[in-house]
Amino acid sequence: MNGPKHKFCTKLSSTYLRKWWITIVVASALIIGGIVVACEFSVLIDAVVDRMVALRPGAKTFGWWAKPPVEPRISLYIYNVTNADDFLSNGSKAIVDEVGPYVYSETWEKVNIVENDNGTLSYNLRKIYSFREDLSVGPEDDVVIVPNIPMLSATSQSKHAARFLRLAMASIMDILKIKPFVQVSVGQLLWGYEDPLLKLAKDVVPKEQKLPYEEFGLLYGKNGTSSDRVTVNTGVDDIHKYGIIDNFNGRTHLPHWTTDACNTLAGTDGSIFPPHIDHDRILHVYDKDLCRLLPLVFEKEVMTSNEVPGYRFTPPEWVFADVDSHPENMCFCPAGKPSCSPNGLFNVSLCQYDSPIMLSFPHFYLADESLRTQVEGISPPMKEKHQFFFDVQPKMGTTLRVRARIQINLAVSQVFDIKQVANFPDIIFPILWFEEGIDNLPDEVTDLMRFAEQVPPKIRVALIVGLCALGVILLLLSTFCLIRNSHRQSTLHLEGSNYLATAQVDMNKKQNKDIQPARY
Repeated sequence: MNGPKHKFCTKLSSTYLRKWWITIVVASALIIGGIVVACEFSVLIDAVVDRMVALRPGAKTFGWWAKPPVEPRISLYIYNVTNADDFLSNGSKAIVDEVGPYVYSETWEKVNIVENDNGTLSYNLRKIYSFREDLSVGPEDDVVIVPNIPMLSATSQSKHAARFLRLAMASIMDILKIKPFVQVSVGQLLWGYEDPLLKLAKDVVPKEQKLPYEEFGLLYGKNGTSSDRVTVNTGVDDIHKYGIIDNFNGRTHLPHWTTDACNTLAGTDGSIFPPHIDHDRILHVYDKDLCRLLPLVFEKEVMTSNEVPGYRFTPPEWVFADVDSHPENMCFCPAGKPSCSPNGLFNVSLCQYDSPIMLSFPHFYLADESLRTQVEGISPPMKEKHQFFFDVQPKMGTTLRVRARIQINLAVSQVFDIKQVANFPDIIFPILWFEEGIDNLPDEVTDLMRFAEQVPPKIRVALIVGLCALGVILLLLSTFCLIRNSHRQSTLHLEGSNYLATAQVDMNKKQNKDIQPARY
């Protein structure tokens, strides 16, 4: 008579158990979800960042790349020679006075942009320089005395030519009244002045050997749209190539050096780098005037004024090292070891129409002390003032702050047959140094970077904690209820057994009583 009740209780118990077992499965799924988020959430965020930064026409990041919303500046410091006559006449050590800064603000824009079928973009770079007298020590009309670069380049190149050519050159220079030092304004030195040697070369040099300019200036022809055609990877197909130069004027490699590794152009223009940068990454920057790819290695972590974290990358100390200190630099000596540059210098003559131009860091930072002391007036280098560095946002690969600091020097060779320079010794003569870069990015850009850097980790932690906590709570609750239900079922089963046993005893007693014979 207890059968239906027993079946009902059994069915009720089965439904109860199924509910809590489903809860356990859900709880386990939540905990596993938290573990998956912990392991894979960053992969998802990286994919979002990759899509966001890739150069897609019409996208906001594309607009920032094409016309950077920044105001770069270049500050120039000129080594004004104060004892040119004594240096030439008496063999005195040259004395220079560093004059500057002369500051120019710049606007950058990539023009004639063409989207190619192979995941690249081609463009020309337009740079406009505007003089900032309010930030400078004086006007562009300030007069300085500097080595006559066209003349000294010509005489140094003639050192190994036939003697009659050197004598002829001396006569021409005598007629044209060309001297080893020139007195020019700052504006002329930078943007160009008429040079008699260049003017003569225009008339007598064969067409195929003519220089592509008629005036001489260290920044001549750079104020405007460059004729150089640059093609870069968009990163749409392969984010690891984002911003990397595919070719420069149709070339994938430079023609100057002895190995493909040293001739490669596989770097960026310095404004962007492939994202997800770590401390071990070596960044590469290409600039035509550097005549090579410049490696940058991690130095330290930094924080911008906008509270955006970044990594500082600088050229390694061996970048301009001599081959004895760093044999890998031998590839930059196409004429063999005798043609290699002294420690701390880089010879860019092959990119400067064979003019003996040597690059270094300002004040010969990281170079041999003897180079700085060849002239008087150059203070010892200071890392804070003369180091070359890029601060990069590692998540997105965007440059936050730049100080591209380079010094231009002239390697002069003594040539006795040319009387104008017969007393000019073999020397690395400093001309000027400059600092080009940006201080910060607009709030719109840094807000996006700060969001990409700070928000995803918080979301990740919240998801991990939320999913795991909810899963653990449900798991504990389900386990508790199952244990309690099991205990209750055991109690009910025991009570039911006792009841049945008692009923059976009573029934047996009754039956015994019914069949017992009457005693009469």
